[in-house]
Amino acid sequence: MLMIAGGVLLGALLVLGVRFFTYHPEHTHYHANFTVYINGQREQFADPALYEESGASCTQEEQMTPQERAHMHDNVNDVVHVHDHAVAWGQFFLNLGWLVDAKVIETQDQMLLADAGHKITFILNGETIDNVSNRVIGDQDKLLVDYGGSNQVAMTEYAGITNKAQKYDTSTDPKSCGGSAPTTIHDRLTHLF
Repeated sequence: MLMIAGGVLLGALLVLGVRFFTYHPEHTHYHANFTVYINGQREQFADPALYEESGASCTQEEQMTPQERAHMHDNVNDVVHVHDHAVAWGQFFLNLGWLVDAKVIETQDQMLLADAGHKITFILNGETIDNVSNRVIGDQDKLLVDYGGSNQVAMTEYAGITNKAQKYDTSTDPKSCGGSAPTTIHDRLTHLF
């Protein structure tokens, strides 16, 4: 009986030891590219309030605010940092104080309606789509939102979007929970059970 109890205890310690030493927390953290043109002018998103503060605290995904889920950093106005699953483009634009839809673009200081003389065009990963608001932001997506231009102009604008997201995906981001912070002993012990 003592041998069986010892074997069970040794087996449990072995399993717990493996879990302790192989634990790697999984955090959602990837990037996408986007650009907005209004009547031929590229939106600069110049307001500093639109950017997540450098060194913002890490929050567990189930406790995130909408702004923590998808945001911009460091005045880089064409890269989205995504920190949660299933964040839609519409949610990201709402975090900026914008409503972006197939029929209207509402910024903090203007409302632009789609009509016969002004159309709203969305090009996502090279494909023209009807609406982007419910599309989930994908890793290294490239999105163009154009108000007022023609299809030819929109394609030219889309071609000018650089893939900065790829650079951010492959570099360490010290301002995020994206796995760059060391795993603590407390994290490992919490994961055991």
